[in-house]
Amino acid sequence: MGDEINPQQEGHPLFGGAFSVCLPPGSIDVSEMRQVPDNQEVFVHPSTDQSLIIELLEYQAGVPDENATRYHFEDLADASSTAEILNQEQFLPQLLALEGCSSAWQLTARQLVAKFNEEAKNEVTLHLALLRLPQYGTDLLLTFNDPTRIHPLSSSAAQGTEVPPPFSQAPWTVEHFHTFARSLRLHDPGIFG
Repeated sequence: MGDEINPQQEGHPLFGGAFSVCLPPGSIDVSEMRQVPDNQEVFVHPSTDQSLIIELLEYQAGVPDENATRYHFEDLADASSTAEILNQEQFLPQLLALEGCSSAWQLTARQLVAKFNEEAKNEVTLHLALLRLPQYGTDLLLTFNDPTRIHPLSSSAAQGTEVPPPFSQAPWTVEHFHTFARSLRLHDPGIFG
C-alpha cells in the first residue's frame, strides 16, 4: 500500500474540481445517467454491479475516531439486521495524498442488499474508508460496493446471463479501492463553505 501515486493518473476532477482522484479502469460517472445528490460522486463498473461512492458528510465531533467509520456504516446500512462488520483498522494518514486528514480508518463489512426494492437480496462486501477533516467540519466517506453473490431472481442476475463482450473490463479489486482512497486530493477548500 506504500506505492507512489503516478501523477499522470491522479487527475479525475470531483465536485467541480475541488478534489481529484485516481479512478479504477473503465469507471462510469453515474451523474451522466441520473441525478446524484450534491454531496456525492458515484462511479460504476461497466460490466459488474461494483460501484464507488465518495460522500461529503457532516463531521461527527462527538464520535471518537476509532468509532466514526462504524457510526457512518451503521447509518449507511440503515440498521439492517443482515449487515455484519468483518474488520476495521486504521488507514495510515501518511499513505494518503489528502493533506490535513486528521484520522483515517477502513472498515470491511458484508450485507444483504435488494436492488430496486426487489425481494431477492444480493450479498455485497462493502469496503469503507473514512477520512476525517475536522477543520472543515467534514467526514469524507469512500465506499466500494463489491457484490460477492448475486441472487438468481435479482435483476442483476439477468444482466449477468449475457455473454460479456470481448472488451469488457475485469472486476475492480480492493487494491483499486485503496489506490482510489490514497490518491484523493483537495484542491479547493472553498467547497466546505
